[in-house]
Amino acid sequence: MMVSRRIVLKFPHRLLDQPIVYRMVKDFELKFNILKAYVTPREQGLMVLELTGKDKDLGRAIRFVRSIGVTVQPLSKDIKRNEARCTHCGACVPICPTGALVVDPGTRRVNFYNEKCIACELCIKACPPRAMELHF
Repeated sequence: MMVSRRIVLKFPHRLLDQPIVYRMVKDFELKFNILKAYVTPREQGLMVLELTGKDKDLGRAIRFVRSIGVTVQPLSKDIKRNEARCTHCGACVPICPTGALVVDPGTRRVNFYNEKCIACELCIKACPPRAMELHF
């Protein structure tokens, strides 16, 4: 059965020139979509990926990258809303390209669906009380 996962990969500087995503695709028969990437030469790399493939192949690929020193986290753990700060003003809703932020018509509160989030950071810039936080 085919599954998709959104993950965050943190690369130490010694691995920045390695074809790691290529190996994940070729060796483990995965499809990928790069949602975001940052590379700081001689420091570190960070990549947000959506991987699609067989569940067992995804597991094998993730074990492989961890074994060579790449940190792997699910994306949903990285995008958070600080509930104490959120005023449910809705400023983030129209800017969200994926519909991860939606106003509930009954309560007028903003719901955050992190499984739809691609970590584009637009909500962070749009949020007046700075309730949306990016944790990598």
